[in-house]
Amino acid sequence: MPRLIGVGDNTVDTYTHLRMRFPGGNALNVAVLAQRYGAQAAYLGWLGKDERGELILNALRQEGLDVSHCRVVEGASTAYSEVMLVDGDRVFGKSDHGVCTMFHLSDEDLAYIAEFDLTHTSIYSHVEPQIADLKRASRLLSFDLSQNLDEAYWQLTLPYVDIAFVSLAEVSLDELEAFLRRMYTFGPQLIVATRGAQGAWLFDGSHFYHQGVLPVQVVDTLGAGDAFAARLLVEYLKGAPLSAAMQRAAESAAQNCTHYGAFGYGQAY
Repeated sequence: MPRLIGVGDNTVDTYTHLRMRFPGGNALNVAVLAQRYGAQAAYLGWLGKDERGELILNALRQEGLDVSHCRVVEGASTAYSEVMLVDGDRVFGKSDHGVCTMFHLSDEDLAYIAEFDLTHTSIYSHVEPQIADLKRASRLLSFDLSQNLDEAYWQLTLPYVDIAFVSLAEVSLDELEAFLRRMYTFGPQLIVATRGAQGAWLFDGSHFYHQGVLPVQVVDTLGAGDAFAARLLVEYLKGAPLSAAMQRAAESAAQNCTHYGAFGYGQAY
């Protein structure tokens, strides 16, 4: 069974129109969903000692993740993001990164991370000052760039990254392959680009793979990209062919669109 750890960001997705809130955040979602897809997973992040932090930790424990290296910080607040849905698609409102902006990895944390087959983190995790240390501790490092197309940021992060995820929704199809080839020169072994309803592309330095979205009755798209990433990483660690891994990732992303929140545990507020 592959071992995966999510490191860094967490948040509480607060659905203002439903008066409901759900645990979330890229690094956290990928860890939880990877566990559901067949990995042995853990999460390492910082939370505030508040109701939002309790919601996240309770959900992680119920999912069976190791949270022994999470830090609960007195006097700090857990991150949150306001979310509204327009025709099932997520639209973000106010947000506060809270204690996540204070995140710092200790030597003990890095030694713990070294026990895993793959580490996943993101642009929201504030790990850039320690990314070289994180890479040294990680057998494989996966990084979600979100929509950041700044080459200066690529230069800062991608030389340390083995598998990069990026949203290229704002890039034309004509430019997409050139973008992936350019990103590849910065160091990653695999680049995965998502384009919403147009699906996802993967570039391994030699071949491009495209996977379309699968039809489903959409309730909420929040977490679909994280589900895609989590399933792809698990399948990759298990040795699945890339085309098969992409197909299974699309199946998981589609299923994730059929419920509110990234992985459930909604709480009224």
